[in-house]
Amino acid sequence: MAEASTEALLTVFVTGIIGFALWYSYFILWIRPQRLREKLRSQGIHGPPPSFLRGNILETRRILQEQKLKQAQVEGSVSVTADYSSSIFPYLAYWKKKYGPVFLYSTGSVQILHVAHPDLVKEIGLCKSMDLGKPSYLQKDRGALLGKGILASNGALWSHQRKVIAPEFFMDKVKGMVDLMVEAAILLSNSWESLLEHAGDNTEIVVDGDLRKFSADVISRACFGSSFADGKEIFSCLRKLQMVMSNSSMPNGIPGLRYLPLKRNREKWKLNQEIRALISNIVKERMQHSSESSTKDLLHSIIEGSAIMNADLGSAETFIVDNCKNLYFAGHETVSVTATWCLMLLASHPQWQDSVRHEVLEVCQGKKINFDMIRKLKVLTMVIQETLRLFPPAPFVAREALQSVKLGEIQLPKGITTWITISMLHHDHNNWGADADEFNPDRFSRGIASACRFPHTYLPFGLGMRTCLGQNFAMVELKILLSSLLSRFTFSLSPSYRHSPAFRLTIEPEFGVPLIMKQL
Repeated sequence: MAEASTEALLTVFVTGIIGFALWYSYFILWIRPQRLREKLRSQGIHGPPPSFLRGNILETRRILQEQKLKQAQVEGSVSVTADYSSSIFPYLAYWKKKYGPVFLYSTGSVQILHVAHPDLVKEIGLCKSMDLGKPSYLQKDRGALLGKGILASNGALWSHQRKVIAPEFFMDKVKGMVDLMVEAAILLSNSWESLLEHAGDNTEIVVDGDLRKFSADVISRACFGSSFADGKEIFSCLRKLQMVMSNSSMPNGIPGLRYLPLKRNREKWKLNQEIRALISNIVKERMQHSSESSTKDLLHSIIEGSAIMNADLGSAETFIVDNCKNLYFAGHETVSVTATWCLMLLASHPQWQDSVRHEVLEVCQGKKINFDMIRKLKVLTMVIQETLRLFPPAPFVAREALQSVKLGEIQLPKGITTWITISMLHHDHNNWGADADEFNPDRFSRGIASACRFPHTYLPFGLGMRTCLGQNFAMVELKILLSSLLSRFTFSLSPSYRHSPAFRLTIEPEFGVPLIMKQL
């Protein structure tokens, strides 16, 4: 009797545990997301109806497949300056047309409010509350790349990181980095010159890889006191990790998948360990020689910042490694991809290429470029701004309501993520005019404020408190690189070029950019 009673109690206990687990899973996967959706629906915000567990992922895949079939039928006839979001994220354009500029959709358990209305974009940019921060899925789904670094953190940790890192990108500091940027640009130009001397003029060069090496060299020298050769393994691992993580154009939103030993997850874990070990070695070497070194670069500031960090914010080692990863990735990836698109556009528009080259030769007068010269390159600045409008390297500005937040007339409940598709705003004909899909740097001739009706919707470097800290650094680097190349080469787009922007965490040309190069 006693044994039977024990078995019965055990059965009831196990059944209760299983029942609670099932109920809790149902609550997390359906009831809680449904409550969030209802709070927005009651405010007049609607969107495609989600399914259990998957949200709108299946519909997203269907629309993507339909778009691929359409593209295959019209391959070669799509303008190189068309809105890339319509081909990479066609479901967003479809839902915007159906539900309006503000709509709600779901990727599993992640509830997303998509924002394409200028007024609400402005409200997000003006919001100073820490309750509107970076989405939690960044640390979860992209933790191997971003960790708890400045690109993904919130609250007190983010404030401390910003205090440590921001001063290193003030313009007076960037001014001191000009010479090393020029040296890196000369190395790249010399390598192309050498190639053309052996292969002859009108040789085809696929520029993507070389531009990525250039920007990696600059961020290594400027921020970490080493050359690209020293950080080569780190950049190689980061690139592999980026490719592994960019298989999906959205967070999968399905709880638990990131913890399963799937092939993709195993690759991420392995690369993350390798990157962490490589960065830790650089840091240990720096700290061992700190007494005999007078280097006061960004790495020095990060190490110092980790030493005065509140213990509640995490370990010093994680602080250093995660922020180094963030800066290695963001510091070179966005510049290289923007330079690649810029060369593609100048190759496609020879009149603008000639105009920028004329300005560069007139300003520099055959001398090595310096900071004062950079400030005089107005036409080149316009071309870069227009490139960033047509091909913003980061496709989204994402925020999460960490607590309930009021944005204009909308009350965002805690847990809702907002997405702004930057390219969609940058191609809005109501804002930019009838030529919004055309390459026209002249629109920036009187500055960003006069380029469109709603200047706050020009977001190549993000918006609000979380605007990219490195935008001064990036613009100076781009001007030095492009002026160096334009003063030594002419180039045209190769007939082999296939226009296919691809989402790989940043937006880059899927098949590269081959240019026909000729020395001046």
